[in-house]
Amino acid sequence: MIKTRFIFNPRSGHNAKNPHLLERARAFIRERSLDADVVLTERPRHATQLARQAVADGCKLVVAIGGDGTLNETAAGLVGTDAVFGLIPCGSGNGLGRHLGIPGPGKGAFRTLTEGRIREIDTGLVNGIPFFNAMGLGFDAEIADRFNHLTRRGLASYVRTTVGTLFRYRAETCHIQNGVASLETTAFLLTVANSDQYGNDCFIAPNASVEDGLLDLTVIKRANAFNAAPLALRLFTKTIDGSSSVARLR
Repeated sequence: MIKTRFIFNPRSGHNAKNPHLLERARAFIRERSLDADVVLTERPRHATQLARQAVADGCKLVVAIGGDGTLNETAAGLVGTDAVFGLIPCGSGNGLGRHLGIPGPGKGAFRTLTEGRIREIDTGLVNGIPFFNAMGLGFDAEIADRFNHLTRRGLASYVRTTVGTLFRYRAETCHIQNGVASLETTAFLLTVANSDQYGNDCFIAPNASVEDGLLDLTVIKRANAFNAAPLALRLFTKTIDGSSSVARLR
């Protein structure tokens, strides 16, 4: 196996609850006599710096062990290099890992590093910052910000945060262009998706692919006490595109 560096976020979902995952990574290295080491993140956006340093140190495979935030930061540090990005999804939602079919923080995820295949995926860019799963504005971003400040993560916390914010947030009018078409609409939630889901199999863009050269825009125009539950059901059944409250653009 090529020279490898594992970037471990001790605060990501499963990692914070199961510190033995760090030892599992080290055991994986020992058992296979790999030319690899493990470094830990210490602060927000540190993973990007560590990934760039890994490339400077000659690593050809850089593996993120953490949630979607850690994965995004790590991959951002590898854009424009010849290093391969590996991921061990250990977060609360694991949107990118689920989309790619990579299992959670068990032995199966580590096996993909030696038995899986290399895939070239699309990269989105917002305000000069790369993203690989999804980028949200409006209610979506509000929830993400609130969720990131919680001490307890997971689906239950995400649902409570969503419900608690739902009736306080107000939609805004947006004008959107993609170079071919334009859309002016009220937007309660606006997501630019590279993959098909937020995480936890909540599908905001059911037909999105990280390998099609396109980003999928989903706008939920309105959400209220009457349509919130049906919209939530559609998100988890891959039918959000069929709602009259939704506009789409690619």
